[in-house]
Amino acid sequence: MFILTTIEDLIQIPPRDFGKPSAQALKDAINAKYSNKIIQKVGLCLCMWDLLQTSEGLIGHGTGLVNVNVEFRMTVFRPFRGEILYGRIKSANEEGIVIDLDFTSEVFIPHQNLFENSTFDEGESTWIWRPEGGAELFFDKGEPVLFRVEQEEWIDQKPTMVRKNEQGEVEETRDTAWRLIGSMNQSGLGPTLWWEEAGGEEAGEEDGDVDMDGAGE
Repeated sequence: MFILTTIEDLIQIPPRDFGKPSAQALKDAINAKYSNKIIQKVGLCLCMWDLLQTSEGLIGHGTGLVNVNVEFRMTVFRPFRGEILYGRIKSANEEGIVIDLDFTSEVFIPHQNLFENSTFDEGESTWIWRPEGGAELFFDKGEPVLFRVEQEEWIDQKPTMVRKNEQGEVEETRDTAWRLIGSMNQSGLGPTLWWEEAGGEEAGEEDGDVDMDGAGE
């Protein structure tokens, strides 16, 4: 799920950070530049792991910024296909379900990747699975779930101007550059509560058999 990626870049340290130890100032500058950012074909950057190599700092003419060539390793979120991950249901619509992983919500489960006989309830904004011969099971908002990673989507970002209306409200925002596509259509996937209850019922049946055997003796 998490990998370490080596990156080389020119990092600039502003004058306000000159009072910090050099390593800390570089770490803060790197995290400010890369944390929560998407690198194409690499993944979602979370935080710097460690510094590998740095050059001497050079003060930029007229800016006061210290420029340092740095080689470092970054912790990146990029799960592999087939990996089972844990998250919570953030929202749902007719197209599918959005999963929240605390540090990102760029996870989407298309409706075709849900269990067969799953339907969307517009009134509740919730997907419902109706297994044959069983009770209705709900994909409720906030429920912890397990899902399987099926693929990742990379979207080229083009420079765009943010558009605002007369009231100053943003009318257009840039789409995400990357997101995961998952599935919840196999045994054990979906809301964890479903399978915990099923396991409890099976355990209860086994306990009953033991008591009956003991009574027979």
